[in-house]
Amino acid sequence: MEKEIQQAQAVYQQVIEFFVNYSFQVIGALVILALGIVVAKKVSAAVYKLCEGKKLDVTLSHFIAATVKIIIIAMVAIIALGKVGISVTPFVAAIGALSLGAGLAVQGLLSNYGAGLNIILARPFVVGDTIRVQGVIGQVKEVHLAYTLLADEDEVAITIPNKHIVGEIIHNSHAETLAEETVGIAYDSDPAKAIAVISQALARTDKVSSIRKPLVGIQDFGDSSINIGIRFWAPTSHYYETRYRANAAIFEALQAANITIPFPQREVRLLGDKGLPG
Repeated sequence: MEKEIQQAQAVYQQVIEFFVNYSFQVIGALVILALGIVVAKKVSAAVYKLCEGKKLDVTLSHFIAATVKIIIIAMVAIIALGKVGISVTPFVAAIGALSLGAGLAVQGLLSNYGAGLNIILARPFVVGDTIRVQGVIGQVKEVHLAYTLLADEDEVAITIPNKHIVGEIIHNSHAETLAEETVGIAYDSDPAKAIAVISQALARTDKVSSIRKPLVGIQDFGDSSINIGIRFWAPTSHYYETRYRANAAIFEALQAANITIPFPQREVRLLGDKGLPG
């Protein structure tokens, strides 16, 4: 019991001596660290505004600002540790040793971060683009180092790990999505007139792209109708709304122009008893 009390007194004495000898250094280090964090936040915000002023992509701007903030905080932390007499050299060696084991343990996570850095720097797509990758289609809402967040017209969030994007075939239609329709007209109708009527109906439809002109033409010849192919671009965020509105406008325009949309027909002939064997 007496030995334990002596050990406790020795520890207490060491703690007291530490604070007596290094109290000002510790306070100075904490002040330096606090000021460094404040400065890092302000510099990061200034860098982000500068990137916005240069009209850089929002994801790249966030990445640059965050990188600047981390670098400043790391430098300030090294200065603060030196203030209390702690050398960072052993820490660097320990971090190097731990990094190897940690790298093997979180290999999948690191591959996502590496792929995210690739996306941010190469910029195969940016926020607002519509992409299709791995059988998934949506509008890019956010690009993070570990994952990319997509959303569809119903605001369903789709999270894709970045390692499943890099190295894959990416279809990027930017802010719009292609709509493809087919409507049949009777063989006794004028195809040129039908094409003109449909084109005019699309031109009057709200949110149908006027920059990417719609394409309307004869697609093929069916058993009961001449099939008119229709291709137009609509905003991804209002894709189905625009598509349904365009279909209604096309139907009304064809009716007003007295162009018939035929239903499938099949002619059946019955042979008399004379023509039947036996």
